[in-house]
Amino acid sequence: MSEPRTGGTDLTKQGEAVPVIERAEPELDQSASAAAYQPLPTLGDEDGSPRFWSARRVPAGLLALLILGGAGLLLYDIVAVRADHPAMRWRRDLARELAERPLDSTAVLAGAAAAAAVGLWLLVLAVTPGLRALLPMRRTHADVRAGLDRGAAATALRDRAMDVSGVRSVRVRMSRSKADVRAVSHFRELDDVRGDLDAALADAIHDLGLGRPPALSVRVARPGRKG
Repeated sequence: MSEPRTGGTDLTKQGEAVPVIERAEPELDQSASAAAYQPLPTLGDEDGSPRFWSARRVPAGLLALLILGGAGLLLYDIVAVRADHPAMRWRRDLARELAERPLDSTAVLAGAAAAAAVGLWLLVLAVTPGLRALLPMRRTHADVRAGLDRGAAATALRDRAMDVSGVRSVRVRMSRSKADVRAVSHFRELDDVRGDLDAALADAIHDLGLGRPPALSVRVARPGRKG
């Protein structure tokens, strides 16, 4: 880093001369910033639009089929025993294994771990909304909800960034809370390009109309040397 240098004097209200410190601007190979802007207002929800909840039809269907099959098989075997027929072989083997096998055996521990993992997975599915790729948009009507796909939002930001003078290529990674932009500039000062990107992308995020606008992070660098 270059040393600060004194470039002149300034006068305070009392008339005292105070040296003004100027820093020589270094040659930049990369420029970064995090743009700050006011999020769009939402109607009827001070904390922003809530996320969409996934119906999770596949896990629910598989679990329902598993429970239905197991309950039907067990009920059939119980009715057969009540009708003076011998119990099914799998139930006799299971009862014998549960009575004779020690609890610290590898098979019992593995089965318990598998059952606990499945139960934990089902609990996570029950308490989390899912649909992480769908970003809720601000509600202009109380009875209407809209969402924007995360990939479509990233494409919109990329197209807006490519309109900035000096930008050669752009890569946008969009999450629910952050828009991470990586741009390559082949001419103009990097700080100037980054400033224009900050302004253009902040406006673009406003135009997306998201209920919870993501934070904006911009990086600008020179293209790598070939060979």
